[in-house]
Amino acid sequence: MTIEQQLATELSIRPAQVAATLALLNEGATIPFIARYRKEQTGALDDTQLRQLHERLGQLRELESRREAILGRLREQQQLTPELEQALLTADSRARLEDLYLPYRPKRRNKAQEAREAGLEPLALEALQQGQLPVGKLEQFLNSEAGFIDADTVAEGVRQILLETLSEDAELIGVLRQRLWQQGELQVRAARGKADPDSKFRDYFDYAEPIARVPSHRALAALRGVAEGVLKASLQLPENLAGWPEKQMAKRHHLRPAQLDSWMLQTLQQTWQKKMRPSLETELIKRLREQADLAAIEVFARNLQDLLLAAPAGARATLGLDPGLRTGVKVAVIDATGKLVDYTTIYPHVPQQQWDKSLHTLTTLAKRHQIELIAVGNGTASRETEQLAQAVCKALPQQNIQAVLVNEAGASIYSASEQGAAEFPDLDVTIRGAVSIARRLQDPLAELVKIDPKSIGVGQYQHDVDQSRLSDALTGVIEHCVNHVGVDVNTASAALLSHVAGLNRTTAENIVAWRDANGALHNRRQLLKIPRLGPKAFEQCAGFLRIREGEEPLDNSAVHPESYPLAEAIADSCKLSLKALLQQPEKLQQVDRARLEAQGYGTYTLRDVIAELEKPGRDPRPEFRSVQYAAGVETLKDLQPDMELEGVVTNVTHFGAFVDIGVHQDGLVHISQLSDRFISDPHTVVSSGQIVQVRVLEVDEKRKRIALSMKSGSSKQPTGATGQPAASPPRPAPAAAGGTLADKLRAAGLKQGR
Repeated sequence: MTIEQQLATELSIRPAQVAATLALLNEGATIPFIARYRKEQTGALDDTQLRQLHERLGQLRELESRREAILGRLREQQQLTPELEQALLTADSRARLEDLYLPYRPKRRNKAQEAREAGLEPLALEALQQGQLPVGKLEQFLNSEAGFIDADTVAEGVRQILLETLSEDAELIGVLRQRLWQQGELQVRAARGKADPDSKFRDYFDYAEPIARVPSHRALAALRGVAEGVLKASLQLPENLAGWPEKQMAKRHHLRPAQLDSWMLQTLQQTWQKKMRPSLETELIKRLREQADLAAIEVFARNLQDLLLAAPAGARATLGLDPGLRTGVKVAVIDATGKLVDYTTIYPHVPQQQWDKSLHTLTTLAKRHQIELIAVGNGTASRETEQLAQAVCKALPQQNIQAVLVNEAGASIYSASEQGAAEFPDLDVTIRGAVSIARRLQDPLAELVKIDPKSIGVGQYQHDVDQSRLSDALTGVIEHCVNHVGVDVNTASAALLSHVAGLNRTTAENIVAWRDANGALHNRRQLLKIPRLGPKAFEQCAGFLRIREGEEPLDNSAVHPESYPLAEAIADSCKLSLKALLQQPEKLQQVDRARLEAQGYGTYTLRDVIAELEKPGRDPRPEFRSVQYAAGVETLKDLQPDMELEGVVTNVTHFGAFVDIGVHQDGLVHISQLSDRFISDPHTVVSSGQIVQVRVLEVDEKRKRIALSMKSGSSKQPTGATGQPAASPPRPAPAAAGGTLADKLRAAGLKQGR
């Protein structure tokens, strides 16, 4: 099976779709461009499918590269038999490849090798065929120079050969790996001397769960404890499978339990306990981590997408307030275009308590600059500062000012970043934060792309997961969101432009420099005048860049320049000029689609262009709405059970959603409290940035935890509602370990390992 065929099978798409996509990628096309403008070729594969295909393609190419490397080494060593070559060529996973290669890997000199060099291998093969140690032949193999001075040392040498031979059997490894993953139990205990009852890992001091069913958040929490030396983790088979691995070894070599002597039983058990189980345990716990990483990264990516695509308040003059106590509240005024026009610092709170002076300052600024919005960062002293903002709104009723609490996560990171310094070189770091908060309200996407997404605070165990995969996933999300919304080429920052398909940091900065030198672009064709922005980059980026009030109306739409002739043909079909059609979109119902398709225009492209002509340049993000926090509810002490509150979702995880209700500590709506019906994925009910109605279930002031519910009516607190793992389910009583082999192990006086 070729890579293309395998991709088609795995992704449930046609081979032709895979081939077309690979051809486009090889030509340098970007995923947003392919998803939007090459639907005819790919059969309308969407952004998610294309990214899955691209990622899996990389994995399969790595697999092929490793396969070729192994085959090459075995040929050089003259160890490649036809059977081994066929097995390697048909191996469909990295694990299978490595299993097959294991016996041939270069090894350090070990006891098995010493025994082979001393001529003990024939004796080992005989023992494996008979299921017993050939005791009568041991003295025939004495070799004092090699250290085999008596029957016992010879027997041990034979055992070392068998331990290596059995543990490197690819078929056996595959069978045991599958069973251990399907039925093995992850057991976590406190490390010696680490069982602190106040430890954040205390819920894992006696934790056990089938490894294949461990949720990602519990896996990452437990493995973090292991990494910090607080916990110990192991992987064990259940009691009802006692002796099963040894039985499989015997079966593999056509040995009946009755044939096995105690020496061979002990050899089989040592093979499992000392060789195979430890390596498989390491491998499968690593697999668990990788799967948990992927799940956590997916959660992070979905939360980030929700934030980036949050409703913009729009081009309105905004007052940004970065709250603080001793250091004061930093104030920044930005105009409708996001330009900083004024700034100051006020001290309304303790210890200065200059409330009236601060109110006068803000009111003066609001009148002078005709402020429409006040953005209040949700950090320290945010509720107190929000009261001040509300006082400004009341003082200027004619301006109809709206005060909004804004998630300020990452604003301080931007303030101290090179980008923040480059944008405002002469501005104090603290004021930059207020600017970021104000702009974040105007247009979350344009501002958040300037901040490392890992600083935004929507990740689940984000520092524990594979950082390279996380970075790739988040970069993909940002790229998708930026191109989905589109970018005003005449106002966008270099940071925003750099995420447009076909552009990079250099070309984005060149666009900004060209604007500074020549003024606004009037049509998309002018992009070709930008240094280092050639025809290929133009093809990729043009459809995602908007030129408002330019020479060509379509330049303010998602219609690609290559489809302008189609737009004209659509207008002709309606017997109108294009300009007239844009003013009378209802006329699009008259389009003769069949005739246009007969002229060679693709069905998907025709549909997309018509949709864009109906609402050219439309913003796909939702309409802006702000949360209204309850008056008088500002700290945990103000909360009472059964309170009904409005809040905003700040983070969605596999076990529920965190909600900001305005008390400086997010509450948790456990997955069991998100809906009256059963749900398995919180994202089907809530998303980051969503405004929700919640009810307080319980408040733990000592641990700073708030349990919330979105269910209708009264409800008891759910298990695990405090954000920690639910108690482990009761472990079933171990089944009786039956089977002849297990009985023989006990009869031999051997302790059956789990």
